Amino acid sequence: MQAVLESAKIAVFRPQSCLNAANALEFERDLTAALTQNDISILVVDLAAVESLDSAGLMALVSALKLAQSLGRRFSLCAVSPAIKIIFELTQLDEVFEIIEGTAQLPAV
Repeated sequence: MQAVLESAKIAVFRPQSCLNAANALEFERDLTAALTQNDISILVVDLAAVESLDSAGLMALVSALKLAQSLGRRFSLCAVSPAIKIIFELTQLDEVFEIIEGTAQLPAV
């Protein structure tokens, strides 16, 4: 996984296909590295290309959210498909994460 777009304040990650036990640790490391950069104040994870999400992938996102909160950084999810959004709704994490519709609605700096 890699940052697709970076500016002085915003980093956008676009994971592909699956966020699962096979790649969740690497994904979490990438998010942690981005969040701990001094010039990043907002991290957006664009889930448009994610087809499946298991508990390990969900925990990677939760861990990154906790780290962002502890560092005073903003963490948002965008372009969440209905199939993935239901996972957030069933776990009630849709009330914990900031979920925006698409990259056109990126949070203001």
